[in-house]
Amino acid sequence: LAAAYLSGQTNAFRQVVPISTAISILLVIVAISYRQTIHAYPSGGGAFIVAKENLGTLPGLVAGASLLVDYILTVSVSVAAGVEAITSAMVGTRFAGLHNHRVWLCLFFIAFVTIANLRGVREAGALFAAPSYAFILSFLFLIGFGLFRYFMNPGLTAVPNDIDLKIAEGYHPQPLHLFLLLGAFANGCAALTGIEAISNGVQAFKQPEAKNAATTLTWMALLLITMFMGASILAYFFNVHPLEHETVISQIARVVFTGHLGWLYYVVQATTAAILILAANTSFAGFPRLASLLARDRFLPRQLANLGDRLVFSNGVVLLAVFSGLLVWAFGGDTSRLIPLYAVGVFLSFTLSQAGMVVHWWREGKSLQALRATAEAQPGEGSPPSLAKESKRLESNLSRDLIAGRLASDQPRSLYEVGRLEKKSHWRKSLLINGIGAIATCIVLFVFIATKFVHGAWIVVVLIPLLVLMFLRIHHHYFEVAKQLSTVGLEPLRPIHHEVIVPISGIHRGVIAALEYAKSIAPHHVTAVYVNLDEESTQKLREKWQQWGSGVNLVVVASPYRSLLRPLLNYIDRVKRSSPGDVITIVLPEFVPAKWWQNLLHNQNTLFLKGALLFKRGVVVTNVPYHLEH
Repeated sequence: LAAAYLSGQTNAFRQVVPISTAISILLVIVAISYRQTIHAYPSGGGAFIVAKENLGTLPGLVAGASLLVDYILTVSVSVAAGVEAITSAMVGTRFAGLHNHRVWLCLFFIAFVTIANLRGVREAGALFAAPSYAFILSFLFLIGFGLFRYFMNPGLTAVPNDIDLKIAEGYHPQPLHLFLLLGAFANGCAALTGIEAISNGVQAFKQPEAKNAATTLTWMALLLITMFMGASILAYFFNVHPLEHETVISQIARVVFTGHLGWLYYVVQATTAAILILAANTSFAGFPRLASLLARDRFLPRQLANLGDRLVFSNGVVLLAVFSGLLVWAFGGDTSRLIPLYAVGVFLSFTLSQAGMVVHWWREGKSLQALRATAEAQPGEGSPPSLAKESKRLESNLSRDLIAGRLASDQPRSLYEVGRLEKKSHWRKSLLINGIGAIATCIVLFVFIATKFVHGAWIVVVLIPLLVLMFLRIHHHYFEVAKQLSTVGLEPLRPIHHEVIVPISGIHRGVIAALEYAKSIAPHHVTAVYVNLDEESTQKLREKWQQWGSGVNLVVVASPYRSLLRPLLNYIDRVKRSSPGDVITIVLPEFVPAKWWQNLLHNQNTLFLKGALLFKRGVVVTNVPYHLEH
């Protein structure tokens, strides 16, 4: 992306390699910083957890909102980039028009990954390792063989310099200046966005989890630097430009693999598409898990914390699929338009996570200083244990205490213990590393916002505060619900007196069953209510009521405007006012057709009445269904 952003002008394009080097240095800083996070939070140290524990609830919610946006955009960007790899391979073939259907292809792959996750497919190592290793090997071979081809034939280019290109949308030639260079730097920084996933999923690694996660992070950083620098250098050497229907990687591979090696071009494109589409699955594991954590803390609807029948957070999976699909549709499946949105949330979570780690190490340092002061005040505690076995046991206990964060200053320790604990901690060095990481990612965040604000970054800048506000409103709602449902100060239970009202539309078996049920609740306080819409029908009802009314009082309510609901509601309100201490029970007769489609042939007055009564205090609604046989 950095190469593509600068390739519209020759002078600027020469800055690709220096900018790529700067991005690689930033990648090293972030990777080293996140190694500290992994070791400090071996049970999983995502930005939400780190920021919430060390910076407070509000920064934690900002990090949580950023990560939710990041997960949604990860699916959109990964799938869109994978589809671009597929359509790029079709350039020059009879399937070249596939590019025009990229949105539908993106939606297809999102649906495919969604269905797989709803069925409870877990991240099987063999399934994901094969395309990953294939991609790494093919890409490294592309870089190595590409450099060989260039030095053997320095004049080899993807596009001759004198050809007028149809540059991809969003990339326009412009004079070289600092803002342009910062824009290229911001685009290239999208390469760092996968680091957060490892710190979030430490528990998914084999034991020892933290060590294996840190090793994986190191290898990932090395591979990213190698691939990123290699691709940038080849893009510069081969004069690659951002074409409208073909990616930069596709152009490089098309130049490098020619003749009898042409089939390797399709290997590179296939493995690239596979790894990008599979990368979307990371979000389908992370988004529902993070949403469930927020839901358990009452910052999101409780339904998101419920496991489905396949032991996955089904509601979170569906929500992620819907939002990512809408994004793909809204932005036409164009990665160059999605990237500005993607990186803002990522680097905001980076910054909050690293700032939280700075506070974490600072607190640990203060605790160690307090422990040393306590130990120095204890006479005769300065000698180390004499036995090697005791020394090993002590070191093991200290390591466990350090990992668990048990550094209470009132816990008695010897100077020897404190010294070993300080040696294990390295809190000053860790604080410095995470401090540098926080500053670096914060700078990149502001560079992104400044250079990409009008290109879509403003959406995320506005969206994240709105999400945090939504979290707080949801939390306030749950707090108020718990407060109002609390039994604190509740008076002892008292006998309940019912006034039962049975709205009727005529006399039939369903109505008679409802009357019998109503009499079982309050035998002497049942009233049937009929709305007079037609005098003739009302008179017939009165005559039949003498036979089938079961001694229940019948009240006929006038309706001069032929309205059904309003007269009923007015009557219920009058009864409530006349019996302020009683519970008004509405018994609704309802017949249930044998077939679902038969419901369409009958009015839904009962449903409308239930909806209208739902928000009336002191009113209880009961349905008495009468099931039809045919």
